[in-house]
Amino acid sequence: MNNTIFDFIGGTTGDWKIIKSTTLIGESLPKVTHVDKIQSSLINRFEGIWSLKGVISNLRYTEKAEKDKLTAKQEDLGRKKATYAAFIPIRKNEAWWNLAQDERRQIMEKQSRHTHHGMQYLPAIARQLFHSRDIDEPFDFLTWFEFAPEDEPAFNELLSKLRQSEEWEFVDREIDIRMVRV
Repeated sequence: MNNTIFDFIGGTTGDWKIIKSTTLIGESLPKVTHVDKIQSSLINRFEGIWSLKGVISNLRYTEKAEKDKLTAKQEDLGRKKATYAAFIPIRKNEAWWNLAQDERRQIMEKQSRHTHHGMQYLPAIARQLFHSRDIDEPFDFLTWFEFAPEDEPAFNELLSKLRQSEEWEFVDREIDIRMVRV
């Protein structure tokens, strides 16, 4: 297990300039022009308008065969040509969290086919999931994607598939922040 903590800081400076920010459901975040993603700690120090923390943790709904396929096909973040990014904080409702883990897995993989859809867009779209629920943050998950500008239509297609799935019926807060590397 990695347990690396990251801060996502929204403000007037940062490595990523916001192109567009869309609140899809729930409360929005205060408007900012830039986002910085930095490895950090649980200490609450930051300069910016808002800060969201997330932890790289173990894969909770992924079986070994799926993990092996993901690892073999996925590219790392920080690729030179991946100058576009999307930061999508997500919170799921209590009905989701009241399900047992195997019930959540059933919805994610058997019905919504979350990993299957994601695999179709690798290696063009690199991604990292950060868990936030267990560290008392306002979102459950912070999702970070990086891709080349020409791969943005494919990324939008992936999001469309995921957002039409049964899994997304449990989402009660989602913000889609699109950026370009400064």
